[in-house]
Amino acid sequence: MKIEKKEVEYVAHLARLEFQAGEMDKFTSQMNDILIYMDKLSEVNTEGVIPLSSGIAMANAFRDDGIRDSLSYDQAMANAPEVRENCFIVPKVVE
Repeated sequence: MKIEKKEVEYVAHLARLEFQAGEMDKFTSQMNDILIYMDKLSEVNTEGVIPLSSGIAMANAFRDDGIRDSLSYDQAMANAPEVRENCFIVPKVVE
């Protein structure tokens, strides 16, 4: 085994986690499986592979900055639940 129950208990204590006896055995087994898999991944030849910060291609979704007409008063207030003196009226949330 790569990790023992004592080590999982220690890490759980540091993280202020409390587990039942059966859960501790389950988590120890799961952590062991993860560490064994990590060892298996370490065996893979990654020479010539460019490091990535994400597994999917990322591109900015920003539009070009340009001057556009703003909403008219009627368009801006169209979805307001209530309007009074050119202002949105919303329910009070703070006493």
